Amino acid sequence: MTTLKTQVAVIGAGHAGIEAAVASARLGLDTVLFTMSLDSIGNMPCNPSIGGTAKGHLVYEIDALGGVMGYLADLATIQSRTLNLGKGAAVHSKRVQADRKKYQALAKNLLEHTDNLRVVQAEICDIECEGTQTPDEKRIRAVITSLGERWECERAIICTGTYLESRVFVGDRNYSSGPDGLLAASGLSSALAREGIRLMRFKTGTPARVKRSSINLSVLEEQSGEESITPYSSLHSEDFFDGLIQAPCHIVYTNDETHRIIKDNIHLSAMYSGQIHGTGPRYCPSIEDKIVRFADKDRHQLFVEPMGLDTEETYIQGFSTSLPASVQHEMLHSLAGFENAQIMRYAYAIEYDCSDPTQLYPTLEYKKIRGLYGAGQFNGTSGYEEAAAQGLIAGINAALSLLCKEQLILKRSDGYIGTLIDDLVTKGTHEPYRMMTSRSEYRLLLRQDNADRRLTELGHRAGLIDGERYEKFLEKREQTDREIERLNTTFISPAVANPFLEKKGLTTVQTGISLAELLRRPTLSYGDLAEIDRDRPSLSRGVQTTAEVSVKYEGYIKRQIAEVARHARLEEKKIPENTDYREIKGLRLEAIQKLSDVRPLTIGQASRISGVSPADISVLMIYLGII
Repeated sequence: MTTLKTQVAVIGAGHAGIEAAVASARLGLDTVLFTMSLDSIGNMPCNPSIGGTAKGHLVYEIDALGGVMGYLADLATIQSRTLNLGKGAAVHSKRVQADRKKYQALAKNLLEHTDNLRVVQAEICDIECEGTQTPDEKRIRAVITSLGERWECERAIICTGTYLESRVFVGDRNYSSGPDGLLAASGLSSALAREGIRLMRFKTGTPARVKRSSINLSVLEEQSGEESITPYSSLHSEDFFDGLIQAPCHIVYTNDETHRIIKDNIHLSAMYSGQIHGTGPRYCPSIEDKIVRFADKDRHQLFVEPMGLDTEETYIQGFSTSLPASVQHEMLHSLAGFENAQIMRYAYAIEYDCSDPTQLYPTLEYKKIRGLYGAGQFNGTSGYEEAAAQGLIAGINAALSLLCKEQLILKRSDGYIGTLIDDLVTKGTHEPYRMMTSRSEYRLLLRQDNADRRLTELGHRAGLIDGERYEKFLEKREQTDREIERLNTTFISPAVANPFLEKKGLTTVQTGISLAELLRRPTLSYGDLAEIDRDRPSLSRGVQTTAEVSVKYEGYIKRQIAEVARHARLEEKKIPENTDYREIKGLRLEAIQKLSDVRPLTIGQASRISGVSPADISVLMIYLGII
């Protein structure tokens, strides 16, 4: 067996693997990224879109920390929309439709030109561990390819996505396969189980791809992109998208005939025939699952979205199914405008192995195998954005640990990435986890417009935000702070304010009023005030947005900041790593079992573990001498 060496081995070149490998390499570590196929790097086996509700927040946070997903998504954008604009600023979420093949090519090119990084087409089918001085603890030593190469490594990051022992299901047919007809990964699951890693079996799926010219788009509702596009990445200027001609998307609805066809054939679905044993995503159900769960709805909205500018393939979002191919034709032809639709790729469900994430520290390192990290769908999540976020954190921490520097642990109040990882390692998941704004108790603080203010400092400290980029961030932050101060200290007389307010149909004032007070009126925006704020400075859209939201929601933001401060006391109370919970008198048996399994790092984390009561936390704090 040939033996080669690297410092960091990354297994899998999907969205998690890309971020992990680039982060590790840019921090100066010799890194090898293994992929079963160079042609599948950065693949989007489901919808070629980046962002969406809460997911857009993740992409902005990834960029603020120095990750690459937002940068690549900007370059591959063919349409951009900001969702939830009719709601509060906390849930405004950017989503772009990306050119799938262009994104893949850009990702591959970026990897090929990253210093300290080698990309190798090889399947990792085994890992090698060695014992440490600590009982019941191992250390990663090497990863082994199916071609017989043994790569010695000091750190390894598993980013295998949905490939581990994966099987595809279409009706009564099922076969070993990864997504998009690629090979499944065989052998690594048994190797991980041998080393004591608990695995789960999850399921996801995807809809058919339809030939665009076979759809009568003229009878569908057109969905255009937004006029003013803010890039995901701070590496791109605000005028980056000027002149972009955006590709249109469309909307179509299921109908009574669609539902009849599904109901008549539901027994043929792999999901309902008992063939699939893995747990599917609750928040992205198949169309047959929707028909059963929402039987009172007479129609469901579907989105018709292009896969790229140079392909006829069109994605039918919301029409995921594991029904037989013949039924898929019937279902599609029942939709308005799809009477002659031609399927280019059939829909399928896919079942795969993944890891129980409660085995991980918040650094995403395995508790019982030092130097081994997990990221992405391997950790039980769904979605490209969740995967990339975890890959970035795993890559940063693998590198920082080798550099003997403090690893990066994001708190729930730092960002959605912190919430995502805390949920996984503390609570675990019994279904593919999806990030939503409702999962965060601090969502007004964790907006996408202020991701840079929250996380760029941490990205700079970790070493992924260079000096030039950091200086630009500091300048933007200073401009925002100055504008917030100006809005609070600039007063408008009644003589100027009242004609403006009367024109807007709003209550007039008797005394001078600050611009900030006017801005807090629900129906007024920063742009509206330009009429009476003639001396305002010329500022970027990003500065204007953050200043406006900071002023408009100042009272709510202060309350959330106070709430963060109240919880900070528990988050700062460390629990010794070698704590033997069996020795703590007064802890309930369930609490002992859960605490021993999760091994929380802080009292705050312990308090969020399901099955650990407030009384248990009090007992633990007394034992540790905290109260």
